Amino acid sequence: MDWTALFLSRVQFAATISFHIIFPAFTVGLAAWLCLLEALSLATGKSVYRRLFDFWRTVFAVAFGLGVVSGIVMAFQFGTNWSELSRQTGAIQGPLLVYESFTAFALEGSFFGVMMFGRSRVSRWLYFLSCLMVALGTTMSSFWIMVNNSWMQAPLGFSRTADGVFVPTDWFAILFSPVVWVRFPHMLLAAYLTSAFCVAATGAWHLLRGRFQDEALTMLRMGLGLAAVLVPTQLIFGHLVGDYVHDRQPAKFAAIEARWHDEQPASEVLIAWPDEQAGRNRYALSIPYAGSLIGSMRLDSREVGLADWKPQDRPPVAIPFFAFRVMVGCGLLMLVLAWYGGWQVWRGKIAGKRWLLRAIFLSFPLGFIATLTGWFVAEVGRQPWTVYGQLRTADAATPFLTAPMVAATLALFALVYAAIFAFGTIYIYRLLRSGPIGAPEPRLGETNPKRPLSILGASPGKQPDPAGQEPLR
Repeated sequence: MDWTALFLSRVQFAATISFHIIFPAFTVGLAAWLCLLEALSLATGKSVYRRLFDFWRTVFAVAFGLGVVSGIVMAFQFGTNWSELSRQTGAIQGPLLVYESFTAFALEGSFFGVMMFGRSRVSRWLYFLSCLMVALGTTMSSFWIMVNNSWMQAPLGFSRTADGVFVPTDWFAILFSPVVWVRFPHMLLAAYLTSAFCVAATGAWHLLRGRFQDEALTMLRMGLGLAAVLVPTQLIFGHLVGDYVHDRQPAKFAAIEARWHDEQPASEVLIAWPDEQAGRNRYALSIPYAGSLIGSMRLDSREVGLADWKPQDRPPVAIPFFAFRVMVGCGLLMLVLAWYGGWQVWRGKIAGKRWLLRAIFLSFPLGFIATLTGWFVAEVGRQPWTVYGQLRTADAATPFLTAPMVAATLALFALVYAAIFAFGTIYIYRLLRSGPIGAPEPRLGETNPKRPLSILGASPGKQPDPAGQEPLR
């Protein structure tokens, strides 16, 4: 492996964005979850929603802060490691980042303090509006980032000057690219699913410990219920994203499929070991005709292979191939857990299925893994291009950087981010472990730690609220 400044710069940016995306993937969905809890509290007057809101609001604040801190560094890397990218695409990417500041950051900065500290200082409806504006701000931040990245994936609405500078000629085409409007919902749904499974996993965890039964069951019911609807929707948008890749980035699609030569009809490789040196797959398990069906919705379509491109124009194969299958596998696991777990909650039988509670608890990283591997597919599969078909990654890097310079900053970033992640994770774990403030704890001898919800599992119908305030289904 050639440890050049270019390679190390790519590793550094990949590490930075991989660390950063963990937190927006959590907080974008969590902000929407907080809005839903506040709306339910206003509409029903049930105290359980208020307790859950106060509990998750603190978790949101910590994760939001970690996301802001980790994201600032990426902007500097555009100037330090990727100055040619900034010079050539700044006329397009610069305004998009400014729009994010004027809209998303303005909303978040204006209303975040009200959401955190203003409940006793403003009316209930103004407080709800503040929560809504924070959620809108996080969503708009995702939108502008996805517009920016989607333009790099499928550039539209531009011309180039004699010295290679990209000049916007049609902002409508840039903002309303059909690629944006499949990739943005796909990313938004990924964030919602990540939060939904974190909420459900927290509920399962507290049920296994026999604590906060009302709140825990509410988290399970809402988290799994939302996931049961969102996972199938996400699969639909995932297919639409695959259609754009098939049509606009055929080399990436061939790498995802590990298809080396043109096939008609094409088979679908379920699992294999791609051998890039030999240009073939080892130990492949394939399904005949399925590749044509997935690629073109026909059984006899001709699907292109990587041999159609010169070696220097092909993306790496192993990372997109395996990352895509991990992402899909996580999605299918989430679908099974959401549907089966939600059905057991609805029947009132979840209490007696401790194995299922453990499985739901252990599912909390699935959304994060799926999001990360999805980004690996998108970004590694785009290579060797930074702006697809227009600007190579090798030509986007800062020309005067040396490998030792980048290696030193990479090591420093790794140490700092590891420390931030460790302290942030420990603190969030302690918040989640402490449980909702003000929630009624079971008295000594009231529950059996082996069966923490035996009273709730007695009937599949409505269950009594431990606080005596409302029926809980």
